[in-house]
Amino acid sequence: MQRLIAYFQRLFCLILAALLLTSPLTALADYDATKPELLTEEDITAECCILIEQTTGNVIFEKDPDRLMYPASTTKIMTVLLGLLTTDDLNDMVTVSYAGSKDGVRTMLDPESSVLGLKEGEQLTMEDLLYGTILRSGNDAAIAVAEHVSGTEADFVNLMNQTAQAFGMTNTQFLNPHGLHQEYHYTTARDLATLTYEAMKNETFREIVRSDRHQMSATNMQKERMISTGHRIMLQTYNGEANSYYYEYITGVKSGTTDAAGYCYVGAAERDGVELISVVLYSDRYNVWRDTKKLFEYGFSQYTHTTLTEMYQENPLKVFTSGYDMSDKGLGELELSASPVDPTKTVEISGTYEEIEQLTQNLRNLVLVQYTRELKAPITAGEIIGKMTYVTDSGEAIEYNLLATRSILARQNRPPSLSDIIAMTEADPNPFPPLTVEIMLIVLSPLLIVTLLVLIARVIVHSYKRHYARLPKNKNRYVK
Repeated sequence: MQRLIAYFQRLFCLILAALLLTSPLTALADYDATKPELLTEEDITAECCILIEQTTGNVIFEKDPDRLMYPASTTKIMTVLLGLLTTDDLNDMVTVSYAGSKDGVRTMLDPESSVLGLKEGEQLTMEDLLYGTILRSGNDAAIAVAEHVSGTEADFVNLMNQTAQAFGMTNTQFLNPHGLHQEYHYTTARDLATLTYEAMKNETFREIVRSDRHQMSATNMQKERMISTGHRIMLQTYNGEANSYYYEYITGVKSGTTDAAGYCYVGAAERDGVELISVVLYSDRYNVWRDTKKLFEYGFSQYTHTTLTEMYQENPLKVFTSGYDMSDKGLGELELSASPVDPTKTVEISGTYEEIEQLTQNLRNLVLVQYTRELKAPITAGEIIGKMTYVTDSGEAIEYNLLATRSILARQNRPPSLSDIIAMTEADPNPFPPLTVEIMLIVLSPLLIVTLLVLIARVIVHSYKRHYARLPKNKNRYVK
């Protein structure tokens, strides 16, 4: 009997060890936060995730991003975006129906549903509704937005799906505006990233989702009140204590959780000019924040930051001059340095290491170069050879002087060029050259030649006339 008990004890230990070796906790133990660039799929506890760059939509990291998943309250990203796109004035007043009230939601949908606390017949602004939908994840607020925009919740859901198709969210189907679980209400990590990519183009949306609190105005049924977010990743303190899940670069967006969806978070973050969007689906209560931070840290580690001056120094412009002295070791080749005309203006460029390398190698595609003098010796070190102009995304033109990095002597005993002759003429204080025999000969030669030709012609004509004057004239002869 004891041997049998010992056997089962050993078997239990082996099974436990196997479970530990294959569990997410083991993967977490291997993750090194000091080396975020080494992130692997095993380091993410969520079932699905994706990370994209916010400006281009380029994918940086993904884990099973096209699996159909339940979005929970991340659905409200679409609800709020449509509320913004269809409302001209956020001060428009919305009247809450029973379906869009706290009592209606908890009675008809879910007694534990997160709500803003709206009452039937209450009137409040669209702005307050949108903030309440994001910050408090109010399912009552989401329904009130839907009914105000489309008249009925069903019509609003049709608008949600039409918009999803327009955005290219091909694996998404919405059945409600709030995200409470329904079997055929689904999406994917990739589609949610696409949705957020489009939503973040709207400045008001960006302002709403990055807020951690909002002052709601008094209504016909309630006093003014302050609402705040429950997103742990956006809060420096939580319940009066330092919050280890806080991420200083976070700029929103929306969390969500149901039993079927697990813990989800669609986030946005910005650092050093780089903006990222992450989607984490079906994680757990705390790893949803850890997974999001890992994704962002990995994304930022893939980017580097430089200046146009540093890029130019790695690939400076080189020109070939003419008229250089044959003793010139560089055979007339001249490298140009770049110096900003206004030292207070710096052009900073961010991108992946590969992108920055490509931009550096193709620097001429980024700037306009104009040479302000002829590329001809002599040239003095430090002399301005031309201008380089970079136009920022805002349309501002940043100028750089292109300077000679060395002096180049002109070739000796070379015939003067047209520009040399012009320069010498302009530099001569006497516009008329001194009168010399040579100059007189040059000036008078044409006149002498013409005079000589005229004299010769006159002699020939005179000889011709004398010759024919001696011939006898046949006055009496005629031919009949």
